[in-house]
Amino acid sequence: MKAARWMFAAVAVAFLSAGCAEVERTKTPSAAPVMDRIAARGELRVGVSGDMPPMNLLTKEGTVIGMDVDLATMIAEAMGVKLSLQRIDFRGLLPALEAGSIDMIVSNMTMTADRNLRAAFVGPYFTSGKAFLTKRSAIAQAKGLPEVNSPQFTFAALKGSTSEAVIRKGAPQAKLLTVDTQTEAIQMVIDGKVDAMIADYPICVVAAYRNPAAGLISVVTPVTYEPIGIAVPKGDPHLVNWLGNFLHSLAKAGYIDELGQKWFAQPTWLPQMK
Repeated sequence: MKAARWMFAAVAVAFLSAGCAEVERTKTPSAAPVMDRIAARGELRVGVSGDMPPMNLLTKEGTVIGMDVDLATMIAEAMGVKLSLQRIDFRGLLPALEAGSIDMIVSNMTMTADRNLRAAFVGPYFTSGKAFLTKRSAIAQAKGLPEVNSPQFTFAALKGSTSEAVIRKGAPQAKLLTVDTQTEAIQMVIDGKVDAMIADYPICVVAAYRNPAAGLISVVTPVTYEPIGIAVPKGDPHLVNWLGNFLHSLAKAGYIDELGQKWFAQPTWLPQMK
């Protein structure tokens, strides 16, 4: 009888061991792979381009600062991990995210349909769009592109940019000069060679800040809407949920507005720019 009980116990142990091994082999992957690796590493790796002031910019000392960096710092602190900023060319950010070399992108990235096919987005934490940089009150007070759709107005836009496309489509009767660099377009506005430059809002804001004596005005156009969000890898609903709740809490507490005021209304960071 004792031998029989021993044999049963041995068979049961073998069966359970085999079952456990089978469960181990068929164990489904974690539903929170990115959150798991952040916690295991004790480090949040955030991709940022470092060339979109004041959202993110490179200082003379070679560090990256900006509204994006402040937000990334808050996220890492709330997670209880160290922040590691990875400076990557903007075009390389999504490939880096897909390759797993970074955990998220916080870099003035507009949430577009094409990008959303490659990554999940949380936000927006900031709303941007095209803006005019001008010295002309008629343009500064315009309620829409139809009011500047006239041959009496001349605009400058970066060649091949979405800004050029906006003017060609929305104000086809206006004169348009395309340039190779934003710096060239800004100088044309300062010199009076064009009535306005059209570009992304942050670019126009920084141009006005850096040329205080030129009488430049930066005005958001009502023709574009660009929601800026945080890009994360697909397949981690926990991370998406966590970030969504965190951004909501920051917004309700007024911290997002404070960041906007700090970087857009109080340009104390200008002397630090490279």
